[in-house]
Formats: sequence, structure tokens, C-alpha cells
Amino acid sequence: MSPEMGVRAGGVKRAATRNRLEIMTRLPRFALLTLAVGLSAASVGACNPTVSPRGNLLPPSALEQIKPGSTDKATVTRILGSPSSVATFDDKTWYYISQRTEEVAFFKPDVVDQEVVVVTFDNENVVMDVRKLHDMGRTDIQPVARTTPAPGKELSFMEQLLGNFGRFNTNNAQGGSGGSGGP
Repeated sequence: MSPEMGVRAGGVKRAATRNRLEIMTRLPRFALLTLAVGLSAASVGACNPTVSPRGNLLPPSALEQIKPGSTDKATVTRILGSPSSVATFDDKTWYYISQRTEEVAFFKPDVVDQEVVVVTFDNENVVMDVRKLHDMGRTDIQPVARTTPAPGKELSFMEQLLGNFGRFNTNNAQGGSGGSGGP
């Protein structure tokens, strides 16, 4: 091989190595750019609210079919479906409850719309009244954080642990018969 050939071959090797280095330095930049674009698109998509319908969403046309004084329980069940709830002390009052909630990302869902339809029946199981309650019938209830006191003594962990020493029958621990320990 001539010296001229070796110089050309060395130049080609150097150029190939330089190209590889350029590609390797550009690749992480491209990957970071792609990752940044993907994360921003995902974060923007996560901010869209999710609307969830819950309960018996009744179409207005279904309510128009219920006529007080002529529609019976079986027909109401066929048109509206089974009720969400029945009054506790009066099985003549049915409640159809629907609610739409909106949740953004990981925050607590907000109630966007709530509707309660109350259907009341007479003694012959015929519709007596149909009423719609909107948000005016809704009350937020705050639970009480108090606890009910219980009789007895509160023992700490150490009192519970050390209080058990000496409470067990030593005859049973040594393989005794489990009786009163007598002959």
C-alpha cells in the first residue's frame, strides 16, 4: 500500500468518526426535544375537565309521558326505570336522582348539575304527583369530627406490652394439662 493510500484511508476514518460523533451529540438533543414536546402535550391534555354523568339521567320526553291520575307504578318503571331511591318510611314516594360532576386533573370533582325527580303514588299505585327538584333541594352536610368517649382506661403502647407479663398460667406454658393446676 502506498503512503498516499494510507493518508486517504486515515482521512476517511477520521471523517466517519467525526460523523458518528455529530450524530451522537445530535441524538440526545433530538430525544430531549421530543420528550419535552410530548410532556407538554400530555400536561395540556391532563387539564381538560372530565364530565361524568351519574344516576338516572331522565330525558324530558320521558317525564312528559307520566300523567298524574292515570299512570301506574308498572308504567313508570317501564318508562323511567327503577328509582334511585324509595322513601324510607313511605314506599309510595320514588326518587330519580341524577348528577353531573366535572373533575380537572387530580382535584376534587365539582357538581355541575343535579336533578331530583320525585314521583308520588296514591293508595291504588297511580301517580299522584311528579316534581323536579334542582339545586334548591341540595344541602351540604358537614360531618362532626368529635368522637364518642368509651368507658375504660387508655393504655399506652408500653403499658399494653408490659402489662401482659405474669398474666399467663405457667403450668400451661410448661406443657401442663390446662386445668386448675391441682393434683
